[in-house]
This record gives sequence, structure tokens and C-alpha cells, in this order.
Amino acid sequence: MADAVLAARLESGALEADRELRLFLDSVTGEGAVVSFVGIARPVSRDGAAVTGLYLDHYPGMTERSLATIAADAAARFDGARVYVVHRSGMVAPGEAIVFVAAASAHRRKAFEAADYLMDRLKTEAAFWKREDRLDGSAWIEPTEQDRADTQRWSQACPE
Repeated sequence: MADAVLAARLESGALEADRELRLFLDSVTGEGAVVSFVGIARPVSRDGAAVTGLYLDHYPGMTERSLATIAADAAARFDGARVYVVHRSGMVAPGEAIVFVAAASAHRRKAFEAADYLMDRLKTEAAFWKREDRLDGSAWIEPTEQDRADTQRWSQACPE
């Protein structure tokens, strides 16, 4: 099997999920399951306000390291699953892709779990500052209690 972590990348331009999936599929060498996920910028905030854009600020070097750490942790936790993470930075319009995650493993369960784990950790631990721009102004947003609870469940021991 090739390297367990294929990539963890910060993307400042448009994220083309179909292109990223093709790149990942082309790298798969013997795994029997591939799971992918695309996060899309929503046009409405949690409180129902129209959103005109989402700005993802980052600190160069630190943000890339946080993405790489999360990807490496997923590969280690799920027995060498191959993982692929691409996360946008900068201004993202509603309907545009924010994040692309893919995981490949010998069997489907580990691929699904690796993708789920990646998204939970990215949502709460990736080094980004997110500003939601609305018609009535802008506001910095934080992970929700549910986001934190979703991540917390991974701190329990791995089931055998």
C-alpha cells in the first residue's frame, strides 16, 4: 500500500470536488472501499439570516500543520486508511465547496469512520477563523456544542 496519508492541503482558489475525487481514486491501489464527503457553504445562517459569503481566515503554516496532523491521526487511528483532505481558505460563496475529504480502506467500515472522524476534527480543531457575511453585517462563528460533542466521541477508546 502507498503512503497512508496522501494529502492534506489548503486551497485558496475554487475547490473542485469532482477533480479531487478523481485524483484520489487514481491513487487508490488495492483498497476495496472509498468514501468521500464535500462540505458546501450554506446560504442561510444558524439563525435563518441570508448569508452572502463565508470568509475562512488562516495563519500560514499553522493551518496547514493542523490539517496534516488531523489527517495523520485519522490514518493512524483507522489502521492505515489512506486519507485526503482539501480545505478552502479565503472567501467562499454560498453553494461553493469548503472542504473535501476522502478515505480509502480495505473495507467500507473503516473508510466511513475515517471520513467521519476527519470531518468532526476539522470542524472543531482545524486552525481557521470563520466569518459569516450577511446582508445585515458580519459575525465570527465558532463550532457548536453539537460539533464539540461529535468530536468528543472520538476520544473514547477504539472499538475492537
